[in-house]
Amino acid sequence: MSRLELSIAWRYLRSRGSARLFSFISVIAIGGVLVGVSALIVINGVMTGMQTDLREKILVGSPDLRVLTFGDDLVMKEWQPTLARVRRNPRVVAAAPFVLTQGLATANGHSYAEGVFVEGIPPAGPGVADVTSIRTHASTGDFRFATEDGEHRGAVLGKRLAERLNVFPGSKLTLVSPAGVKFNAAVGSYVPRVYQFEVTGVFETGMYEYDNSYVYVDLDRAREFAGLGDAVTGIEARTTNRWEAGDVARQLSDSLGYPYRVLDWQEVNAQLFQALKLEKLAMRVILLLIVLVAAFNIVSTLTMVVKDKTREIGILKAMGLPSRSVRKIFLAQGLVIGIVGTAVGVAIGVTAGIAIDRGQLIPLDPTVYFIDHLPVTIQLGDVLWIIGASVIIAALATLYPAIQAARLFPVEAIRHE
Repeated sequence: MSRLELSIAWRYLRSRGSARLFSFISVIAIGGVLVGVSALIVINGVMTGMQTDLREKILVGSPDLRVLTFGDDLVMKEWQPTLARVRRNPRVVAAAPFVLTQGLATANGHSYAEGVFVEGIPPAGPGVADVTSIRTHASTGDFRFATEDGEHRGAVLGKRLAERLNVFPGSKLTLVSPAGVKFNAAVGSYVPRVYQFEVTGVFETGMYEYDNSYVYVDLDRAREFAGLGDAVTGIEARTTNRWEAGDVARQLSDSLGYPYRVLDWQEVNAQLFQALKLEKLAMRVILLLIVLVAAFNIVSTLTMVVKDKTREIGILKAMGLPSRSVRKIFLAQGLVIGIVGTAVGVAIGVTAGIAIDRGQLIPLDPTVYFIDHLPVTIQLGDVLWIIGASVIIAALATLYPAIQAARLFPVEAIRHE
C-alpha cells in the first residue's frame, strides 16, 4: 500500500467541514469494535478463571487418581500389594491409602449436630508424601493428628464447620458413626457408635464443600470409625503431570485388572467441567455477535463515506488513480477502525479483568458457586484469537464498500450530486 493511498485514507477518516459527521461515525464504529473486544476478553477471562479456580480448589482435597474396587462392600482389603504396584508406576509421584465415610459431628457440651464427611489420611511427618495439597492449607494447627495420649485421636476441621460447631484446637469433638449400629433390646432402639476426638487443627481452602463439611482424622482412627478393620476405601495418587492423569489411570486400570477401577480427576468431575466448557463456548459465540454488529457499523460508515466522496473518487480516477488503489484506500480505513478499536478494547478488557480478579470486586455466594469471588484468568492464547477474529471481521467488512468505490466510473462520479 503506497503512501498516497494511506494519506487519502487517513484524510477521509478525519474529514472536516461539511463532512464532520463522518468523522463522528468513524468514532462510533471504533467504539463498537472496542466494546465487543473488551467484553469478549473480560467474559472469556471470567469463564476461564472460574474453570481454573474451581479445578484448583477441587484438587486441594481430591487427588489426581483414585484406585477403588468393585463389589458389595466397596472397600479394599488387600491394599498393601496394590499400593506397591501403584507406586511402581514411573508416572506416579506419590500414593497413599485413604478412608472416606460419613458421620455426625457435635462439640462436647453443645446440642447442635451436623452431618460431615470423615476422611482418613496418613498423619503428616517425615517420609509422608503429599498426595494432595490439603496439608498446606492448615490455618491453625497441623495434620499430625497428635494428642497427649499418643493415640493420634486428633481431628482437623474445615473453617466454616469449625465456626458453626464453635470449636478450635484443644476442643473436644464427638463423631457418631453409622457403621456397626446394633439394636439394643433393653432400650428398644438402635445404639450408634460414638467416638471422641480432639480438635488439633483447622484448614481453609476457599472451596465451600471442603471448608463446610470435611473432617480429617488419622488413617487408623478412620478405619476404626468406619468399621473397616484392616481395609481401606482405596488408594489415592499424584501423577507427574495432572493433564496426563487420564492416561495413567487407563494404564493402571489395565495392569491391575478386576476388581479394581481407577478414576482420574477429570472423570470424577466430568459433568461440572463439561458444563463450564459449553457455557464458555456459548458466551464466545454470543459476544462475537457484538463484534459482528460492529462490523456492520464499519460497512455502513464506509458506504456513507463512498457516497459522500463519490465526486472526489471520480476526480482521482480521472487523474489516473487505478481501481486497485481505490479499493486499498477503503480497505485501509476499515483496517484502521478495526485495529484501533481492537487495540483499545484489548487494553480496556485486560485492565478490567486484572482489576476484577486482584481486587476481588465481584463477590459470590460460596454456597452456590463454591467460590467466594468472581475470578478472571486472561490467557495469551485467548487474547490472540480475539485480536485475530476482530481484525479479520473488520477487514471483511470493508470488502463491499471498497468494491463499490472501485466500480465508480470517473465521468458519472464527477457529475454526482
